[in-house]
Amino acid sequence: MYSIVRVRRTMPRLLRLSGLPAATKAHSTNPLKQSNNYTGVLRGLGSHKDSRLADFLSGRFGSTFGTAVDGRTSVASGSRSTRGGLQYLVQRQYSTRSSTMTAGAQEYSHVIVGAGSAGCVLANRLSEDPSNTVVLLEAGPKDRTWTIHMPSAMRYNLADGKYNWCYRTVPQKHLNNREMYWPQGRVWGGSSSINAMVYVRGHAMDYDRWEREGAAGWSYADCLPYFRKAQTHELGPDDYRGGDGPLHVSRGRSENPLNKAFIEAGQQAGYPYTEDMNGYQQEGFGEMDMTIRKGIRWSTANAYLRPALKRANVKAEVRCLVTRVLFEGSRAVGVEYLQNGEMKQVRAAKEVILSGGSINSPQLLMLSGVGNADDLRTLGIPVVQHLPGVGQNLQEHLEVHVQQACTQPVSLYSALQPHRMLLIGVQWFATRTGLGATSHMEAGAFIRSRPGVEHPDLQYHFFPTAVQDLGRVAVKQHAYQAQVGPLRSTSRGYLKLKSADPHAHPLLDPNYLSTPQDVLEMRLSIRHTREIFAQKAFDPFRGAEIAPGRDVQSDKDIDAYVRQHAKCGYHPSCTCKMGAESDALAVVDAETRVFGLENLRVVDASIMPSIVSGNLNAPTIMVAEKAADIIKGEPPLPRSTAAVYRPR
Repeated sequence: MYSIVRVRRTMPRLLRLSGLPAATKAHSTNPLKQSNNYTGVLRGLGSHKDSRLADFLSGRFGSTFGTAVDGRTSVASGSRSTRGGLQYLVQRQYSTRSSTMTAGAQEYSHVIVGAGSAGCVLANRLSEDPSNTVVLLEAGPKDRTWTIHMPSAMRYNLADGKYNWCYRTVPQKHLNNREMYWPQGRVWGGSSSINAMVYVRGHAMDYDRWEREGAAGWSYADCLPYFRKAQTHELGPDDYRGGDGPLHVSRGRSENPLNKAFIEAGQQAGYPYTEDMNGYQQEGFGEMDMTIRKGIRWSTANAYLRPALKRANVKAEVRCLVTRVLFEGSRAVGVEYLQNGEMKQVRAAKEVILSGGSINSPQLLMLSGVGNADDLRTLGIPVVQHLPGVGQNLQEHLEVHVQQACTQPVSLYSALQPHRMLLIGVQWFATRTGLGATSHMEAGAFIRSRPGVEHPDLQYHFFPTAVQDLGRVAVKQHAYQAQVGPLRSTSRGYLKLKSADPHAHPLLDPNYLSTPQDVLEMRLSIRHTREIFAQKAFDPFRGAEIAPGRDVQSDKDIDAYVRQHAKCGYHPSCTCKMGAESDALAVVDAETRVFGLENLRVVDASIMPSIVSGNLNAPTIMVAEKAADIIKGEPPLPRSTAAVYRPR
């Protein structure tokens, strides 16, 4: 859940309080295996490689955020683990080594960099062809911790350097010079293993815009079949939902009355109800889809990678920091990577595919000599291909919380008390049910901020409690909140190398709130939320406004509040833009091939021409599904003829 507990009570007493049976049969420590045994769950924790559930239950897990679980330096301070002379050694070796492959390097048909939302999909789909051999290189570890698989434990991983790159932006001049924390997955499943599990595809018009921006063959009619191919929805297939894909999607089951009140309040405020935000009509208030299967986070590691690893032609390596792509002339022939202190190489007989995400993929391109030639020469990196768009066009979602006190004891505040959290954890670990089996973001909305907007430009995630600081700190009272923000901001940022050291995080500047339109939309986000919270449906629950607070009313005061309190949406994108070769910022073509080079592709959220109207995990999976067919040379799936809601 969203607070760290210190519990000293004995297990039998807690089980009696909970009404759960105390069985004695030993329990497997595999976090994915179902069990009805409660005592065995705890007995196995002592020998489990990840002892954080035992710490969670015993109170040994510290309540501060200063030091990550694996002992790394505080994320809050913006620093990262020091590698001392190794960083210098790698940097020095970079400038002196030949770019050619060494003799004896292992060879695969496809080398995929990054086992995230896209990389796991590609490893699965490309290995369906037995003539292909695939190696997947992941910088982080396997996803063996319970905190990844338990949906309500997501807050742990947002701050844990063991599974997270823990990026920070440069100071944002339009946000009071604050550095913004950007969590990005560094583990099997990537960000699909640490995100909030919200499954949102975006609006149909986003993909039609992609095609207008130069991504031929990526219209909504072209993309919808791949959304359906990926998905198995618990409500069954229709023209929009899939019925036999590896990615399982479900609806929430907590039945919290505050979720119902939020959806009703939206309708009372004049907005429509939508039965499926990913179907015919995105616009409106309704229930959110989540990538959860039978109470377990259904990341791309679970959905795609584990089934693929049953094949003999797939290999997945962990703790591999890829330092550069290796070229022979303009042809990518493999990659170099650091694993367990040893520099290694692997050869690609067909292609190298970068799927590290919107930060790591452009960073690796630049480290490999692909990017703005002037910037690369400044850092002493030999230029392989001048592509000034690498790292440019950075787009992200910014959001703000509006929080209201709740006069009834129905929020999740009660569930955050130590004894309740313990019981919730035990129930989930034994049966995969209860409050631990959901991310609690079960209600949401898409609305238009003002007349003349063609399709929804504001998104809501409703949460039946109030939290701060990435969910690590709960407001100490019953409350509820809405996370709201613009979907298609006009601010554009960039990503640049800080140095030629592959360990060094790049410079990230999303340039938040740099346009008057973005400032207006953030202001309207708060005003619309207050209108929704004032509706009759919230009358039984409404207390005082916690944030922004009753004194924040004028445009000037609201804008000041936003500058001080707005948070990132964890959706960096568009840094290796897909487009026409005539586009100066385009990095890959409509078949995901890097311009000017051979045997090199980028497949992840970085190739989006522009950010979509919603969360990015589902679109990234779709991009990988479609790219897999392109790479295999298979004809695209037939275009969809499904209708799309157009507001009058």
